[in-house]
Amino acid sequence: MKPLFLFFLISFCCVKVNADVPRIDLNRVKEKAKQSLAFCRQRGYNTRYCILIDMTLPSGVKRFMVWDFRKNDVLVSGLVSHGCGRNPWSGEWSKDKPAFSNLDGSHCTAPGKYQIDGRAYSAWGIHVKYYLTGLEATNNNALARQIVFHSWEQVAETEVYPKGTPEGWGCPAISNNTMKIVDALLKKQKKHVLMWIYN
Repeated sequence: MKPLFLFFLISFCCVKVNADVPRIDLNRVKEKAKQSLAFCRQRGYNTRYCILIDMTLPSGVKRFMVWDFRKNDVLVSGLVSHGCGRNPWSGEWSKDKPAFSNLDGSHCTAPGKYQIDGRAYSAWGIHVKYYLTGLEATNNNALARQIVFHSWEQVAETEVYPKGTPEGWGCPAISNNTMKIVDALLKKQKKHVLMWIYN
């Protein structure tokens, strides 16, 4: 009886701990995806995939998503960094409540819709980056600020909550393995893919 009791006790504890981990609100994601598809159709963007980043979630959980419009579901998910703001670079100071700004030198993430542009060499991660053009007043300084989409060795492959993901200077940086998957997907697309960072 004792081993059986221990099994149920451990199972109960694990369920309780996991229940406390913040998770993506799939209904909200589907609504954002619906709005994204309408935007992409209007602008002539890619209507197969978009990238959604939910900055309302702590940085230690998966809040980066590649959304598949055809399947109406998440294709790839992972951790993603946000900007450190006034805090020291590469810490976890604002893991639950990041500051947002479009100002050059703010070292903050800027929310809004982005057009994913050309692929180029990066000094970080798997040495691939994509330029980002901010499409809204909240992020239209992205090119001037050198905000790009890249991978970073310090971004974990699995969730680290309640810890956070190390913070950079405002770029959405993902793990190396996640970037390998996303890069292979992006290279095949003939039209611009939308990235939407929302809070």
